[in-house]
Amino acid sequence: MNNSSLHTTRRYFLGQCTGVSVGSMALSTLLGQAGAAESNILGLPGLPHFAPKAKRVIFLTQSGGPSQLELYDHKPGLMKWAGTELPESVRQGQRLTTMTANQKQLILPGITKFSKHGQSGATISEWLPHLGEVADDLCFIKSMTTDQINHAPAMTQFLTGNQIPGRPSMGAWISYGLGSVNRNLPDYLVLISKMQRPSDQPLYDHYWGSGFLPSRYQGVKLRNSKDPVLYLNDPEGLPRHLRRSMLDGLSEMNQMRFAQTNDAEITTRIRQYEMAYRMQASVPDLTDLSEEPESVFELYGPDSRRAGSYAANCILARRLAERGVRFIQLFHPDWDHHSRLPSWCTARCRDTDQPSAALIKDLKQRGLLDETLVIWGGEFGRGVAGQGKWDSPEAGRDHHPRCFTMWMAGGGVKPGTTYGATDDFSYNVTENPVHVRDLHATVMHLLGIHHDRFTFRSQGLDFRLTGVEEAKVVKGLMA
Repeated sequence: MNNSSLHTTRRYFLGQCTGVSVGSMALSTLLGQAGAAESNILGLPGLPHFAPKAKRVIFLTQSGGPSQLELYDHKPGLMKWAGTELPESVRQGQRLTTMTANQKQLILPGITKFSKHGQSGATISEWLPHLGEVADDLCFIKSMTTDQINHAPAMTQFLTGNQIPGRPSMGAWISYGLGSVNRNLPDYLVLISKMQRPSDQPLYDHYWGSGFLPSRYQGVKLRNSKDPVLYLNDPEGLPRHLRRSMLDGLSEMNQMRFAQTNDAEITTRIRQYEMAYRMQASVPDLTDLSEEPESVFELYGPDSRRAGSYAANCILARRLAERGVRFIQLFHPDWDHHSRLPSWCTARCRDTDQPSAALIKDLKQRGLLDETLVIWGGEFGRGVAGQGKWDSPEAGRDHHPRCFTMWMAGGGVKPGTTYGATDDFSYNVTENPVHVRDLHATVMHLLGIHHDRFTFRSQGLDFRLTGVEEAKVVKGLMA
């Protein structure tokens, strides 16, 4: 059979035999995502390399750069420096963004009160009271550092290991290597908070993309609306048995085409159709929170009943963990506080504090925390100098890549620990620096993967998530 006749047969089958076009099937969105589908159930041969401490990851991605000075990195000595210029011995010629490069770097001390929590004595801001309740379950990294000072390249590096788009995201790498334990849901799912005000911070698809990996490993985005996945439902009048018969015929013809071309994307399409078929039952069950008891909504806070909120997405993250999904990523934007720091930052804390703490408690009481690695953090931190008039309520903070704070919990990390330290200005790392690529290496290790042995050949090169520069597994973070 030549190519022309094969193409005609496929069009005839879809348009004439079933009376349902590709458009009316509405699978074009899934095809546009080019592979948000079922992964190899067993993953790659030989992986994991050793017994993992974590089975899955929940990545609470705080997009925009939360201020470590207001949230975690307490610097009480800054009060004596208030309104004075940042010493050059501290700044050391480090790069500034164009937003503050032409203004004096006048020091704005942290505007929150801090207190110690738990037996670990972790210092946490008054703006995060609920996280204080789970302080002994958290492992704080106060010495994170990155190379990028602007959002898109910093977030791209934070999630893919390289500032240039086109590399696979961490979730795609893990999906590719370890595969899935749930045949009815993709093994990499993405949830984006539905904000109560329009967000001016873009979240690009390549943040959860598959790059040069087969496209079935990219993240599947669940929409925060009535239909979590567009066009998942069959058109009216298409019985389930006819849908099954149609997919079987389509799969057979795709397999014929694959035998001719050996194009791996054809196998992705086959898996994609099959996953979409199974998701028609699994996604509505996943997103129906009506079965959750009132105690769960009370735990996650007053916003948890609002569909698409960060709190509701945290409940979904727990439900996905229960279903064995390998990599779950929540995005919460608008941490970019260039101005109105007292109101802007507190609003994001109200959005995320109680739900984040509730997720830790919920996973723990269900026996899931030990096998689930929870990560909280953004692409960089904020600088000590005030942006705008430093002593005004309108003041904010600019981006700062040289040091910032993240935390992890569960999944083999050492609870009740604070790792690393910064100078008196929260400007430079002074103890145990952890570069973004070190974080990637450590996450891989907790999942049972040697990061330097986990590669994919593309265009004649063997790529890995941690790149070609040295990356270390941070053993001090591990239990």
